[in-house]
Amino acid sequence: MMKYFSFVISFVFLIFFSQNSFAQSIEYKGKLLDAQSNLPIIGANIKCGNSGTITDSDGKFELQIDRNSTSIVISYIGYVEKIIDTKSLPINTTILLEPKDYLLQTTTVTAGKYEKPIGEVTVSLEVIKPRLIENINSTSVDEVLDKVPGVHIIDGQANIRGGSGFSYGAGSRVMLLIDDIPALQADAGFPNWDDIPVESVDQIDVLKGASSTLYGSSALNGIVNVRSAFAKSEPITKISTFTTLYMNPRDTSLAWWNKNKGDLDPITYGVSAFHAQKFGKLDFTAGGYYLYRNETNEKTYTRYGRFTSRLQYRFSDRLSAAMNVNFNKGISNYFFFWKDGGSGRMQGFPLTYTSSDKIRFYIDPTVTYFDKYENKHKFLGRFYSVNNQVSGDKSNKSNLYYAEYQFQRVFARQYIATAGLVYTGTSVKAQLYGDSLLSSSNYAAYAQLEKKFFDRLNVNVGLRYESNQINSPVYFAGDTIPNGKSIQSKPVFRFGMNLQAAKATYIRASFGQGYRFPTIAEKYIKTNVGFSILPNTKLTSETGWTTELAVKQGFRIGNFEGFLDLAGFWQEYQNMMEFTFVPEKLGFQSQNIGNTVIKGVEFSVLGRGKIGNFPVNLMAGYMYIDPKYQNFTAKEDLSSSVNYNILKYRFKHSIKMDADVTYKSFSIGGTLIYNSNMEAVDNVFEILIPGAKQYRADHNKGFTVLDIRLNYKLNENVKVALITKNITNKEYSFRPGLLEAPRNITVRMDASF
Repeated sequence: MMKYFSFVISFVFLIFFSQNSFAQSIEYKGKLLDAQSNLPIIGANIKCGNSGTITDSDGKFELQIDRNSTSIVISYIGYVEKIIDTKSLPINTTILLEPKDYLLQTTTVTAGKYEKPIGEVTVSLEVIKPRLIENINSTSVDEVLDKVPGVHIIDGQANIRGGSGFSYGAGSRVMLLIDDIPALQADAGFPNWDDIPVESVDQIDVLKGASSTLYGSSALNGIVNVRSAFAKSEPITKISTFTTLYMNPRDTSLAWWNKNKGDLDPITYGVSAFHAQKFGKLDFTAGGYYLYRNETNEKTYTRYGRFTSRLQYRFSDRLSAAMNVNFNKGISNYFFFWKDGGSGRMQGFPLTYTSSDKIRFYIDPTVTYFDKYENKHKFLGRFYSVNNQVSGDKSNKSNLYYAEYQFQRVFARQYIATAGLVYTGTSVKAQLYGDSLLSSSNYAAYAQLEKKFFDRLNVNVGLRYESNQINSPVYFAGDTIPNGKSIQSKPVFRFGMNLQAAKATYIRASFGQGYRFPTIAEKYIKTNVGFSILPNTKLTSETGWTTELAVKQGFRIGNFEGFLDLAGFWQEYQNMMEFTFVPEKLGFQSQNIGNTVIKGVEFSVLGRGKIGNFPVNLMAGYMYIDPKYQNFTAKEDLSSSVNYNILKYRFKHSIKMDADVTYKSFSIGGTLIYNSNMEAVDNVFEILIPGAKQYRADHNKGFTVLDIRLNYKLNENVKVALITKNITNKEYSFRPGLLEAPRNITVRMDASF
């Protein structure tokens, strides 16, 4: 296996040392501005033959070029490329770039670790802007992700295209990144959505399909990359506040708050603030958020406060350094399943309540440097600390250490090479693991090469080799672990292409391998949530692959523009890990359930512009999946609530839509979500959870949830909104034993200046 590692390392050094010599040159100086706003364009590429540079924070550049060169090429994502004859260019000049004003030029860095338009990426990718987060009053990122076609959030875990089911809070096949750095909890691989500052989000990229080549083990099913807002040329301050009131459910017997008035009556309120400003070469951002929530499930509450800040200093147009800080403290209380299937559906079964007191923080240092050959060197680091004090002997403390060196070179003839080295280490001590001290480490090397042919065909190929290790006691839960180490190394490969078949028609195809090493929690957890969850020290890693064929078609009808996307996909997993009830042990345990296959299609549309005189925004999509075991045996039959071949905790059909229209100072919009019936769950759930089997039999047609909103802009700086969620007061559930909220009304105010 070391040959793979050697290959990737060799590739890194090959592209690092492939430098070019310079001929006799002349120096040009200039400033690059947006042709519409007259604002400086930062980080644009200025190239002439083998020479090149980028614009600084003021849009300025200096470029040494060969005296015999005839033209300079100026380019930046989202702008029309400009080619200027050097003979007509003054040595000191101001240049204007025209922006491209259409959705296919929305940019992403997630697909290839460098910025490119989404129309040219080789995989399925959705981009969420802050406007949607504000419009639907998302208090955490998982709420807005659940509005994205092809994505479901089940008990806090992200599921893309049916790639995972219900995992009891341990192990994720979707990698969560915050500013390109992994942010899953060290021991459980769980996303702590409350840590993500919704008040300062610039963009969220959702990449669908196996992405382990660039991002490692947990990216087996896809990636969610949250990109933070940066300081721009003008300072900005944003303040938001909201209050949510909950109505009685359709079955009024469930409204326990009408019988037992007290401090925990359902209500939610919150306030946030964000400021961004430049001070010379220093960029500064800071944000704060406070949430107080009493949910409609009795004695279920959340309170937390969060502070974030980012400092970035540009030492020169080639060197910059930054530091991110995020601190989150709060308390919560919740139950695992309901009291009974009758009037107790919004009350918890007594033995399943859990309360927690948490402190979590992370510190991210980053350094970016462009050498004289325009090679990009980047260091990314993170220290992520979690301290959860949890009732019922479930407390846990963990630290995550992350370091990545990334090298990128743009060759002549449109080659882009990216390579890197990664280290991730964790240390964990928790009552959940018998108060044992556990640790893990991951070493990885990756490389990707992308080439554009004929200005129409993008082709990329990538390889990653990584080694994983968990260190534990030699004897644990009656098992012997040789030398107290679980070790595995594995290479993964990806290939993709995107053909621009016409002006706004893109055909893409991709194949990507995936790999996920078990988390500490999946192998060593021992706890009780009303029933036992047991360790499995013999659990092995899962592997898989995803292939996709898709077409993206841009369109413009009058002043309305957008794109249609149709994708067919095929996913296979070997030794898939899922928590399963084990009859002989009378408890749940993470097990390798065998090989699975998920086939499906997804169609989505995104549009914006004017229809008549009314500005309109639209996001909609439909997904169908066929999730099955490759070998359906009596074992799978007995563990499932149905006697036919289908994976548990999946929705075969899903429709999602969000739209709004503006008239003068008013805007009205809505969100619709339809999920078909969740056909299969763990059979034992229908036995152990009171009333669950009958409830599922009575609610077997799927569910549709509709939200509406009305915004009014008081002036250029202030707007107010009235948001009604679940307006039809639908009673629904994402998993057995836990109801979602009934109709609720939010009043929100946003101010920016």
